[in-house]
Amino acid sequence: MTVVSEERNKMKEVDREILDELLEKKDLHTLKEKIDQYNSVDIYKYIETLDTFHSVMVFRILRKDDAAEVFSKFNTEQQVNLLKAFTDDEIKDIMDDIFFDDMIDMIEELPSGVVKKVLRFSDDEHRKLINEFLNYPEDSAGSLMTIEFVELKRYMTVKEALDYIRINGLDKVTVYTCYITGPERKLLGFVSLRDIVTATDDTVLDDLMEEDVIYVHTHDDQEYVASVFRKYGFVALPVVDNEGRLTGIITVDDILEVMEDEATEDFQRMAAIAPDEQTYLEQTPWKLAKHRVTWLLILMVSATFTGKIMNRYNAMIQSVIALNMFIPMIMDAGGNAGSQSSTLIIRGLATGDIEISDYIKVVFKELRVALVVGLILAGVSFIKCMVIDHVEIGIGLVVSFTLMCTIIMSKLIGGTLPILAKKLNLDPAIMAGPLITTIVDALSLMIYFEVAHIALHI
Repeated sequence: MTVVSEERNKMKEVDREILDELLEKKDLHTLKEKIDQYNSVDIYKYIETLDTFHSVMVFRILRKDDAAEVFSKFNTEQQVNLLKAFTDDEIKDIMDDIFFDDMIDMIEELPSGVVKKVLRFSDDEHRKLINEFLNYPEDSAGSLMTIEFVELKRYMTVKEALDYIRINGLDKVTVYTCYITGPERKLLGFVSLRDIVTATDDTVLDDLMEEDVIYVHTHDDQEYVASVFRKYGFVALPVVDNEGRLTGIITVDDILEVMEDEATEDFQRMAAIAPDEQTYLEQTPWKLAKHRVTWLLILMVSATFTGKIMNRYNAMIQSVIALNMFIPMIMDAGGNAGSQSSTLIIRGLATGDIEISDYIKVVFKELRVALVVGLILAGVSFIKCMVIDHVEIGIGLVVSFTLMCTIIMSKLIGGTLPILAKKLNLDPAIMAGPLITTIVDALSLMIYFEVAHIALHI
């Protein structure tokens, strides 16, 4: 018994070997039969492993729908190579079938010479629309939206709406949410396809329409758009201009890419690396080094303060040598504690769980956490000093008390600096592990030596 699924097969390693063998034999008929069984993502992954000559060969036998979807997934270099190898008719077919937002993304990255070749197949009205979209700021809602959506009128009946969707729906990104517009395309509301198909034919859309519509503006930042998607769980979100006119929609698949890019950028900043849109394997060693060396230099220079602090207390260190052995433990504990807090706060700010107005709540919560953690670590360190290190009880108390103070200080710094950065319109991710550790190292040393100076009278 054969089970038919809407989702086509996932390509396995053994399948790739079969496809490679058919490609080598140039048995394109059998190759087409085989490759049509797979979904567009796996087809893209397979073509990505081929050289340009074989990529073009496989691409030409794809079904029309798959060809446009696969093409939109390629990076700029791959798209350029394919476009250079395509005939004019093949380019026209791609441009006719590719979704508008994917076309805009592609045109933004392509070299000007290739863009001219692509735009030859667009009429004046379409070219004007493309230019309008290209003028939206990068990383704005306008640069993410697509114009392929279902637009209905409030006076239409359910039967008229369904007839319209049947005729025009195939070219749209989504038909599950339909938008109601009035004069001059003012956004009035929306209606779901479920409400339409379950209503009687003579029901007017005005009776089904939801007027409480959530939308974003064309110039809203993509991070804000992502937060709206997270908050409401939408599949699509309408985008309006300053006059309230519906100009496009943003779909969840596009915003998932944004969320992934933003998360990647945050991780890069948290690791003290300058963000880059290229993947790790696409970047040259020189480019990777360039992105990393700036922050490493800054952190290296700032670490000189730690050396100056130790030099200032050099006499104390020489008079009580035992103090020296606990410096790494105190500095490591402080840096790790600060990194824990900063990571959680940075992520909370990114997801919207924490706002700038929650500053006081964060301070009190981190203070309570620090007291619990600090007391536990201080108790364990005191036992270690007595049982394992065999130092005087005074030094053990100094180390334990310093450790508790360091934990409290580092967690407060790690919890509050990202919020301060957000308040100053900086990326909170820069206040992550490396920077927090550098700050905490210097402060923990000062606390340690001052406590020792007071408690041990040295």
